[in-house]
Order: sequence, then structure tokens, then C-alpha cells
Amino acid sequence: MRERLQAGDSDTQVLDFLVARYGEFVLLKPRFSGHTAILWLMPVIVLLIGAMTLIVAWRRYRRRSNAAPAAAATGESLTAAEAAQLSRILQRDEP
Repeated sequence: MRERLQAGDSDTQVLDFLVARYGEFVLLKPRFSGHTAILWLMPVIVLLIGAMTLIVAWRRYRRRSNAAPAAAATGESLTAAEAAQLSRILQRDEP
């Protein structure tokens, strides 16, 4: 870069030379174009995916936490067969 500036190239010419030789990725702020769009859009995409994941997880948590009290409030209980199976399992697990 120093040699290009000493040769009389302008800042824009030096930047154009570096971009031509190494690609847009050498710039601190790459120019927005078709092949650098992923550099500019990826942070937004990652944030959107993270937000959607949090929303889905929150909804599932709310649905599960609301399901147990709703079942108890409606008076749902175990059938006789389920109660017998539960007592067998609990007896088997006791020391």
C-alpha cells in the first residue's frame, strides 16, 4: 500500500487495487453488492433466527406450564388401570 501511495496513486486507486487483488473482504466496510450481501445480511438473519427460536421455546414452555393446572382444574384423574400400574411402578422403585 505504501508503494502504491508513493507511486502517486490516490486512496481510491489503492483501495481498488487491494480489492482487485484480495477481494472485498479486505475492506473494513465492504461495499454492498451481490457477492457481499451475505456479509451484510447474516447478522440480521442470525438475530431473526434467534428471536424466532426464543419465541417458539417460550410458547412451548407456556403451553406446558398451563396444561398441568388446566388438567387438575377439570378434575381429570387416573383410570383404575392407570392407578394400578402407577402403584406397581412406585412399589417396584421403593428400596
